[in-house]
Amino acid sequence: MSTETLIDSRAQVILVDDDPHLRQALSQTLDLAGLRVEALADAQGLAERIEADWPGVVVSDIRMPGIDGLQLLEQLHARDSELPVLLITGHGDVPLAVQAMRAGAYDFLEKPFASDALLDSVRRALALRRLVLDNRSLRLALSDRQQLATRLVGQSASMQRLREQIGALAGTRADVLILGETGAGKEVVARALHDLSSRRDGPFVAINAGALAESVVESELFGHEPGAFTGAQKRRIGKFEFANGGTLFLDEIESMSLDVQVKLLRLLQERVVERLGGNQLIPLDIRIVAATKEDLRHSADQGRFRADLYYRLNVASLRIPALRERGDDILLLFQHFADAASQRHGLPPHSLQPAQRALLLRHDWPGNVRELQNAAERFALGLELALDGQLPAASRELPVSVASGNLSEQVEQFERSLIAAELAQPHSSMRSLAEALGVPRKTLHDKLRKHGLSFEGGSGGHDEHEEHR
Repeated sequence: MSTETLIDSRAQVILVDDDPHLRQALSQTLDLAGLRVEALADAQGLAERIEADWPGVVVSDIRMPGIDGLQLLEQLHARDSELPVLLITGHGDVPLAVQAMRAGAYDFLEKPFASDALLDSVRRALALRRLVLDNRSLRLALSDRQQLATRLVGQSASMQRLREQIGALAGTRADVLILGETGAGKEVVARALHDLSSRRDGPFVAINAGALAESVVESELFGHEPGAFTGAQKRRIGKFEFANGGTLFLDEIESMSLDVQVKLLRLLQERVVERLGGNQLIPLDIRIVAATKEDLRHSADQGRFRADLYYRLNVASLRIPALRERGDDILLLFQHFADAASQRHGLPPHSLQPAQRALLLRHDWPGNVRELQNAAERFALGLELALDGQLPAASRELPVSVASGNLSEQVEQFERSLIAAELAQPHSSMRSLAEALGVPRKTLHDKLRKHGLSFEGGSGGHDEHEEHR
């Protein structure tokens, strides 16, 4: 059997021997033992046909015409140095056996050998292969989690859940719809989906549909042939075709016209693209990641977005929480961006003062992570921290004792300053105050008593009654 045919990916053992009688006998032995075997008469092209992380082993004769066993071993280990290769020979050549083992052969069997010896060696090699692949999977999963934690900084429950969802979807072929406000990080999530997928070596093409003029959006996305319209003098490859083999990120999808939405729906369903002015259907191997800041279901109900396209896109969706919903992450994110900016500009890092922390926690962050990153950049450059016209944090009055005392006392003082700063803001209830501080109401009651503070809001008494009844 020639290796011109594709290797059976289900095979647990690939057997290579130019002797047809021995090849048949060994195949039967392995088959009767419950092992799936692919038997080949020569090793020509075998190394190129074994996929990465193939979960099997190779058994090969050494002395064969063309590519011999030692050459095959070298070729296989150039692709995967941990692939078990068992070599057999009928010549009793001990120096050759030593050479094979030094070259990385898993085992060496001298003809004639008992069937049990072959089966024992193959089974041990398969067990080793499974262990190697399991360890690879664990290392890859750990690396992916570390990448996500670096790109999507945050320890809040919502961000941990988002990272888990990205990890689950990245390895699939599913198109994804990302939902999030302006500045929440939709392109960061799209790039993470691409970089953690099998398409990572393919192109990542990002396009903002809302930034394209209506007159050029179809040409930009689908491409055109010469003469397709006035001024089209030569062929243009569209973004979808350019992203073939990779991922296309289509932001602000809600801004696309209904006519373009029809073409996008067809592309999603049939995985082909037709250039403007052309008749050829071009097959695509592409993943679409779309993003929107609007409620597409509501837009569909109003006739501004096609319902069939919405349902086609909404199979796998990711919602990025707004920064105001991630109170636990604000200071962590800010310091992360500030430290990166300091390093980028060659400046010493700055530490936030208590009043500055209070200001960051109190701000509503309408621009989300993008706004926070810009504020961190200004902070790293030594500029005053002022958000939406609020007083710079450096000019706000601080308790004289905030910077005094040991670590425990400073933590207590800092906690009191944060609660006091929030008490100065309008809150209609204890529930509202507790949500702003990100703590349960019972915890807030305890901390108010501890620090000698009181809440004078309109419905605080009602909330307190509910908390303790």
